[in-house]
Amino acid sequence: MKNRLDGFLYFISSRLRKGILPKNMETFLLISIGAILGANLRYWVGGWAAGRFGTSFPYGNLIINLTGSFILGLFMTLSVDRFLFDPRWRILVAIGFLGSYTTFSSYTFESMSLILDNQWLPGLANLFGGAFLGGLAVFFGILLARAI
Repeated sequence: MKNRLDGFLYFISSRLRKGILPKNMETFLLISIGAILGANLRYWVGGWAAGRFGTSFPYGNLIINLTGSFILGLFMTLSVDRFLFDPRWRILVAIGFLGSYTTFSSYTFESMSLILDNQWLPGLANLFGGAFLGGLAVFFGILLARAI
């Protein structure tokens, strides 16, 4: 995967240097590629969770938010504090992929929908549980990255 992305980044960079692509096109393409991958993984995880656990509770979005929070904590700590990745990786992964993969707007909407449907306990559990567990997931991602 790394060689393919490096090759892609080289291809885009060479086109930018030659003036074939506008300067901000590289950023646009990196975000777009990451977003395509993140959205598709989000769709797959959501469908998997619904099939595995049912649809009475938004398990898919909870799983997505927790794993996305963990990955963001891990990735940002590794890319900034540990290994100083090329900044384009942050654009691709943190902004494109995780920005599309995580589902905060869906998470809050589903929580409020449960509450408005008089399902107070599941709605509040999702709302506050997701926020608290998401914070823990980021914390553990940072701890793991610092241990590497």
